[in-house]
Amino acid sequence: MEENTERPIILFEHTDICASGNLVISDLNMSIMPGEFVYIIGKVGSGKTSIIRTIIGENPVTKGNAVVGGFNLRKLKNRQIPYLRRKIGVVFQDFQLLMERSVYDNLRFVLRATGWKDRRNIDDRIRRVLAAVGMEHKADNMPHQLSGGEQQRIAISRALLNSPEIILADEPTGNLDGETASQIMDLLISINRERGPAVIMVTHNQTIFQQYPARTFLCEKLSCTEVEDESDIQLDLSEFI
Repeated sequence: MEENTERPIILFEHTDICASGNLVISDLNMSIMPGEFVYIIGKVGSGKTSIIRTIIGENPVTKGNAVVGGFNLRKLKNRQIPYLRRKIGVVFQDFQLLMERSVYDNLRFVLRATGWKDRRNIDDRIRRVLAAVGMEHKADNMPHQLSGGEQQRIAISRALLNSPEIILADEPTGNLDGETASQIMDLLISINRERGPAVIMVTHNQTIFQQYPARTFLCEKLSCTEVEDESDIQLDLSEFI
């Protein structure tokens, strides 16, 4: 039998997660393999977003072991952060599109900022990521001409531009109605299965993680631990919003 030598794409071992110098998660242990889909749930202020910010190198790691995409976060230098972030696509709740630029120009801006120069390659990449989210016919539209669901699809296409190994989705359905939220979840799951990036999704929406079950970590009381039994996450998250 061949030994599985695949390494975690994200690994935290006894890691303290801090925000603005304050401890928000103590002794985090989390191992996520390439291609996994994982939820992080919890109340506002419980440390969910701080974990995301640590993964992208925004929050420094001073205690424990932390490795993301092959980068040791304890030893991460400022000049390495752009290279770490090229392995990561981020999807935000509020889309964060440049409202004065067309869809095409939003995507071109990101590619140029990450070192793409050849116009034909840029055009081809934009066409491919828009097709991947069903938005190839919206390249010339301005963001204000799009619905919330369409804007989030564009935001997901932006996250795909550099073929990331990891997609971080921070409340990606938070500003969407139920039907549109389900469509976005279907899209994220399809991307996860067909393209292979690990997807880490922060959410407080209990309907979402019940309808689309996956590994789940719960942040509460300065800890973030995996919920082993699905019945344990049948809890009231109404106050988690």
